[in-house]
Amino acid sequence: MNITWALLMMALGSVGVQQNQHDAEVAIALKSAMNPPIIAAQNNNSNVATPAPNATTESNDSQSVLHADPQPDAPKVKGIYVTAYSAGGERMEKLLSLLDQTELNSMVIDIKDDAGYITYKTDNPELQKLGNPQTFIGDINKLMERLNKHDVYPIARIVVFKDSILAKKNPQLSFVNADGSVWKNKGGDSFVNPYNEDVWKYNVDIAKEAVKLGFKEIQFDYVRFPEGFEKRADTLKYTKTSDSRVDIISNFVKYAKAELAPLGVRVSVDIFGYAASAPAEGIGQDFVKISKNVDVISPMIYPSHYSTGWFGVKEPDLDPYATIKGSIVDTHKKLDPLGSYKPVIRPWIQDFTASWLGKGHYIKYGKKQVEDQIRALKDENVEEFLLWNANNRYTSDVDYEK
Repeated sequence: MNITWALLMMALGSVGVQQNQHDAEVAIALKSAMNPPIIAAQNNNSNVATPAPNATTESNDSQSVLHADPQPDAPKVKGIYVTAYSAGGERMEKLLSLLDQTELNSMVIDIKDDAGYITYKTDNPELQKLGNPQTFIGDINKLMERLNKHDVYPIARIVVFKDSILAKKNPQLSFVNADGSVWKNKGGDSFVNPYNEDVWKYNVDIAKEAVKLGFKEIQFDYVRFPEGFEKRADTLKYTKTSDSRVDIISNFVKYAKAELAPLGVRVSVDIFGYAASAPAEGIGQDFVKISKNVDVISPMIYPSHYSTGWFGVKEPDLDPYATIKGSIVDTHKKLDPLGSYKPVIRPWIQDFTASWLGKGHYIKYGKKQVEDQIRALKDENVEEFLLWNANNRYTSDVDYEK
């Protein structure tokens, strides 16, 4: 297949609130992830970062205990993505009605969004200092009461290393250009430095507060370096250690899991679905190393991510069953060797129409296409899923038990 075209097409439609902007950066990220990693040389003007609390390398895995689900009685999650705007606005009534009337039982709600905003009012002075809390969700406690009343399994989505707010307020926690300005991607967004322990603690502190509010699971997104980072790793100024990008990302996940484990909350991570089939070392994502240290792994396997040739399918968006089936076969192959460490596989699947693919390369997604994806998951013994629609407009009359 044409790899470049495949990467560009895979990028379109990925998880992100600002869809067009997000697609552009993910296209670059996917392309760069296929390249061999380039370990950054130490810049003369940067300081060596102190390893984050409890951070360990793979060599210490022999000291790990067997994985146990902190919530063995949790439901088989069948969920939808909900923006903070929807959660705090009029659309929430319709979304709750959808769950009341179907087999859907969970919502993934933005608690720290793609820009880096904490989406509710927090009284935590440290979070106020580092972040810029907004009231997209006007009354977070009232929201949690509504979710509980409707028997919704609540998952808090926290965007980790893509964080323009934190980077702007604290350039020393980000990546800095030679002229002293904070680096931005083509979409105008900044990332914070995964090597920095203060960044780790900040995001985990947000997660801890979410648990206190009543969320049963923390879903970390953008657990990676910026797109194309391997091309600028030795020119930007930032603190770093001798650890590789892959190790530092997996170490963050280990740290987060260790910090949250005493609270009895599940930890999940979103990851590029293609990472089960191809390496993503340029941005620091290793499918197996991340999966080994979470309770749930959520690969983004939208058929619109793939182009001609993936899994033997000529037009993947036109054949959602075969595309989803192929991606899950690869996912099982990657994760089966983990044994007791194998997490719950709960993919993000497609409930949107990828018209940007062009005539002949896409179809309108509706009841049949969503059900075909669910059927493919079930045929590969995957019982959980999350539906993605950036506008939170989900297809009606779907049989979610297909």
